[in-house]
This record gives sequence, structure tokens and C-alpha cells, in this order.
Amino acid sequence: MIPRELLKKIRYIEIRTSRLVNEVLAGQYSATFKGRGMEFEEVRPYQIGDDVRTIDWNVSARCGEPFVKVYREERELTVMLLVDMSGSQLFGTREQFKRELAAEVCATLAFSAIKNNDKVGLVLFTDRVEHFVPPKKGRRHVLRVIREVLYHRPDGRGTDLNAALEHLNRVCRRGSVVFAVSDFQDSGYEQALRVARRRHDLIPVVVRDPREREMPDAGLVELLDAETGELVLVDTASRRLRQGYSEETRQRDELRDRMFRRMDVDAIEVTTGQSFVEPLRRYFHKRHARL
Repeated sequence: MIPRELLKKIRYIEIRTSRLVNEVLAGQYSATFKGRGMEFEEVRPYQIGDDVRTIDWNVSARCGEPFVKVYREERELTVMLLVDMSGSQLFGTREQFKRELAAEVCATLAFSAIKNNDKVGLVLFTDRVEHFVPPKKGRRHVLRVIREVLYHRPDGRGTDLNAALEHLNRVCRRGSVVFAVSDFQDSGYEQALRVARRRHDLIPVVVRDPREREMPDAGLVELLDAETGELVLVDTASRRLRQGYSEETRQRDELRDRMFRRMDVDAIEVTTGQSFVEPLRRYFHKRHARL
């Protein structure tokens, strides 16, 4: 049975993200993500104003008068949320954990999708694939997706993006819009990401916390690695240690961002304690401009 506190949180996220979709992001999702193409529907007699390039010359020759081909946009899309549930997602120093921020972003994207009659599916992963929710439509299905992101108790603690992307490519053979929501604290997944990028419309959503970039001066602190369980005693008063930590984080982020650029992938970066709406709007605007 789902705890009452969690039900309240799900309801809060539903109200908050539905309002964002209707009032702030209205129209931006549908303008950004188009259907798979144009599907032939019928032929009909030519009417004044029709594009002459749509004339079906074979039918026109047989009937003795001009006929045109009519197409309709194949609008329906499948949106897959590939969500990192590793131990590092239970970290947060700005009012919320990274997992809670990920749930709000996923809810916003999912409600945007069903508003446009698209299907939404979910893959939860750690150092293994933990859970798969097949794509479906409807508000109740989106609430289930939010619940799974918030309530799922993972068996693993590490991060294996390679396994998650390979699983995605197996279960989603048809091109989907894939939002990969993770802190991307992993390595060795470039080839799997490249394959997924060729097969799907892949958008990385990088979830961060400010303390992952900069270590505060708090004296001797015992730190726990959420993914390995290792305890380490750290002297955060050491300026050299803090600078080394920040430099290592910067280099790791640069490597990841260079990989995204090589693949011509635009990432969305969201941070705990900050609004994720503006990063989403910037991404939608930038992508729509490119289209």
C-alpha cells in the first residue's frame, strides 16, 4: 500500500506540473516534437488553390480530370522516460533530492505528451534495468509513471547507462522520443548512446545538485558514497582538496558535454532547488528554431 505522504506528493506534482503544461509550456511541446511524417489518406478531385505538386497524374489520366493526393500528419509519438534510480539520486542539498526533481521533470514531460495524444513509457535503471512500464496514453497512466519514479525501491545502487540504453533499444524498436534523466555519473556508455541516438530522438536530461560542483568548508566530515557504500573521512577545510574536487567535477562534465556535442545532442540541465521550467523552455525554443 502506498503511504499517505507519497500520495500527497504525487498529487502535488500532478497539480504543479499540469499547471506548468497548461499555462507555461502550452504549445511548445507540440511545436517541438512532430509526428513521424505524412501518411497517404486518399485522392480527390482537384480544387482551386491546391498545390499542383500533389496532383496524381496516373489517376488524373484514367479519369480525364485532375485528382490530387491528400496526406495527413502522423502525429502520434511514443515518449520514453529512461530514469536513473541509482544511489546518487538520493542526494540533495537544496530542499529536494535529485530523484524528486527528476520526478517533477518526468511528470511535466509526460503530461505534455498525453495532452498531445502521445504514448508515455518508462524504464527505471540502476546498475541493472529495474522496471519497465510499456507506453500507454491517459492521465491515470501518467500518475502511475510518477508513482513508480517516486516509490520504486531499487535493488541496485550503482549506475549502468550502457545496460539501460541497450534494454531501451531492445524494447523500443520503433523510433521514439527518449528523455534520458540521469546525473550521468558513469563511463563506457558512449557506443550504446550512439546507437540509441541513431534509432531514437534522444534528449539527455542532466540532473545536478550545486554541492556536486563545489565542496563547502565544513571541517572534518565523514562522507558516504551512495553508490558503493564506502565511508571516507574528508578534511573539507583543505583548500587544495576542495579545488581538486571542483576540478575533477569540471573535467568530468566537459568530457560528457563534448560527447554530446560529437553526437549533435542538445542536453537539458536541471538543478535541485532551482526551477526546471526555464531550462525546458530554452530547450524547446532552441530546438523549434533549429527545425
